[in-house]
Amino acid sequence: MLKRYILASAVLLSFSVTAMAEGKIGFVNSQKILNDAPQASRAKKKIEKDFEKRDQDLQRIAKQLQGMQENLDKNSVTMAESERRTKEREFADLNRDFQRKQREFREDLSQRQNEEMASIFERVNKIIKQIAEAEKYDIIFQEAVYANPRIDITERVIKALGDGTK
Repeated sequence: MLKRYILASAVLLSFSVTAMAEGKIGFVNSQKILNDAPQASRAKKKIEKDFEKRDQDLQRIAKQLQGMQENLDKNSVTMAESERRTKEREFADLNRDFQRKQREFREDLSQRQNEEMASIFERVNKIIKQIAEAEKYDIIFQEAVYANPRIDITERVIKALGDGTK
């Protein structure tokens, strides 16, 4: 039984390799699209603009925390015990608030980036399908360890993306 399975698998693999050798294959570099496509560049700039105020707020709080820490380090020996505890509590509360805001910022930024990239790749996949159908490709890969530049259609996809935004 095992011998038949192995033989059948070998025959199927042989047919698949033969079909691929005779077919038309393409490759698209997804990372290059994210780096070079005009939509990706616009999305990055828009996200940066939308998150700029929150980023500045976080930087302001970080500076405030740093100042509070330096003040505590410098003056804690000369402060009254109750004042020192109050300052440490204020520092801990602000630090906890900062950590929460920073975590929320990262989560919101990541979600927004994923949404924007999903939208871009939805358009990319449509363009890839159009190219594949128009030029009779049998298969187009988006990820590969190696792809011969001869089968790389990434630049054509980026150009088609650019043509669609005018």
